[in-house]
Amino acid sequence: MTNNDDFVHAVGDLLASWSLSKATGRVYGALLLEDAPVSLDHLGAAVSLSKGQVSTSTRELAAWGLARTLPQAGSRRVLVEATQGLESLLEASQRRARTLVNALASGRRLVASGSVAEQRLEDVIGLFDGYINAGDEILRNRD
Repeated sequence: MTNNDDFVHAVGDLLASWSLSKATGRVYGALLLEDAPVSLDHLGAAVSLSKGQVSTSTRELAAWGLARTLPQAGSRRVLVEATQGLESLLEASQRRARTLVNALASGRRLVASGSVAEQRLEDVIGLFDGYINAGDEILRNRD
């Protein structure tokens, strides 16, 4: 990487491969390079995106546990920063995985007992249950 723009675009491309938008990836790349929380206007200028695109991207990053917003007292303005530490990233991922497992579990009543569909559903639920359990173990051992 030769400069900030190269880094920001590389992170944008990487997160696009995770089914996030390139804009969201670029905002995340820019946040990773900041020492302190920044405004949406600052981010928009840094990555050449509109304030609306930056706002949408920061909400998506917050949902993934990659960023957090900091409301400013007496103002509608927020500052944004990349989250730090394994715990916040893993906890956000764990929440998404638990939501998925709950949704998948509701499908159990829709498939015939002993069917291929039932086995496939159980395999996927087992995979994500294992991921959740491993993440829980990691978080417990970090305390």
